[in-house]
Order: sequence, then structure tokens, then C-alpha cells
Amino acid sequence: MEPNSSISQTLKSVWSILKATFIILPIAAGLDKFTHILTDWDKYLHPRFADMLPFAPHTFMLIVGVIEIVAGIIVFINPRIGGFIVMAWLIAIALTLLAGGEYLDIAVRDLVISIGAWSLARLSAIVPRASTQ
Repeated sequence: MEPNSSISQTLKSVWSILKATFIILPIAAGLDKFTHILTDWDKYLHPRFADMLPFAPHTFMLIVGVIEIVAGIIVFINPRIGGFIVMAWLIAIALTLLAGGEYLDIAVRDLVISIGAWSLARLSAIVPRASTQ
């Protein structure tokens, strides 16, 4: 096996794992906004932010759920664009949590996960070309 072939296979496998992760993760989190099986998502909405909403905080979280589901679908269709969307979304969530001064562990986790989404987006620029050679 040629070294370039090994690198290409490794890139393809890392890309595939990242793609699957960033399809499943946003869709699962989005669906859970409707079921609250994993957690009570409403508690992550800072009260000051919730007070600014023109509707109930739970309604806002349902909207967030739909956005997350759409983001996962975009990753499925176009991982490069979807990866950047998921990265930006996770950073926005982290910044909101940091600004609220609560759930700092979740904010750090989301920032770290955003690096994975960024990696998917960046690898998506080269992996399809590398896998066809």
C-alpha cells in the first residue's frame, strides 16, 4: 500500500466519523428539545434572555430544536457548509452560557465540540477529492 493511499484512507475514515457525528448530534439534540429525554433544555436558557422573548421560553427551545435538526440535515447534504453552521451554532450557545455565568462546563464542552465541526468543514474541502484518486 502506498503512503498516500494510507493517508487518503485515514482522512476518509476520520471525515466519515465526523460527518456521522455532526449529522446525529444536532438531530438528536434537536429532537430532544421536544421530548426532554436527555435533559430539561429549558433550564439552559438564561432568565434575562428568556424575559426578552416575545413568547414562552419553551417555545424558544422548540425553535432551537428545529434549527438543530435542520443543521444536521445540512451536514448530511453538504458537510462543508453544515460543519461551519454547526460550529457557529455551538459557539453561539457557548457564548450565551458564558454570558449567563452558568453551565460553564457545558460552554467549554460546546466550544470543544465546535472544533470537531470546524474540522469536518475543513476536511470536507479535501476528502472527496482525496477519496477519488
